[in-house]
Amino acid sequence: MRTQSRLALTLIAALVAGAAFAADKPVATVNGVAIPQAKMDFILKKLAERGAKDSPDLRQKIRDDLVLKEVLTQEAVKQGVDKQADTQMEMEISKQNALLNAFVAHYQKNNPMPDAELKAEFDKMKSQMPPKEYQARHILVEKEDEAKAILAALKKGKKFEDLAKEKSKDPGSKDKGGDLGWSVPDSFVPEFGQAMSKLKKGQITQEPVKTQFGYHIIKLEDMRDVQGPSFEEMKPQLQQQAQGKQIEKMISDLKAKAKIE
Repeated sequence: MRTQSRLALTLIAALVAGAAFAADKPVATVNGVAIPQAKMDFILKKLAERGAKDSPDLRQKIRDDLVLKEVLTQEAVKQGVDKQADTQMEMEISKQNALLNAFVAHYQKNNPMPDAELKAEFDKMKSQMPPKEYQARHILVEKEDEAKAILAALKKGKKFEDLAKEKSKDPGSKDKGGDLGWSVPDSFVPEFGQAMSKLKKGQITQEPVKTQFGYHIIKLEDMRDVQGPSFEEMKPQLQQQAQGKQIEKMISDLKAKAKIE
């Protein structure tokens, strides 16, 4: 029994040593310089954060890239490029930028925005949204007498959609019978938005509406309560905006405390 136990312990030790050796084994060696596995693992981690999937093909591409960079780095050092003043300055700036990016990421991780604050910002944003959105059609013409002629044709029973396709100067809605889709009044110039929001379902403006684009005949097809995004849908965007403000304040506070001469 003791012999079996010793044998099992020996096998376990060998497996552990083998695993450690595999982990320490370099990705490649270039002119005697080892490229550590840790470098490969770091790049894989960063690529995974961007949605890349680990695969033998990806690992091979990373290895080829690391080898090429090591070959070029060695040659650059051999030729003294690393000793040039501009190169050293650029390396120093790159090092500083990497540290600052890591610092911001560290700060964000350790200072998450509470859901209560995000919800309060969401409610504030929601309260500023217009309560209704409208589905309208319009016919745009250059002159007021053209618009009045269209109104007369509509009163005689001519279809709005047909007149829009025939007369309207708006290329975006003309072929759709003047249909503008669902939108809020603020999406349009003030004169148009105000006239549209005063209509009831199915109504047409009784007079041409003048804007900077010309004269409009507007028909309101329907209206409904604004269907805004939910808190969960908006949460990532709200968090990003809130963290941006939080970081700006942190930077401002640190700068204010610093002795700058």
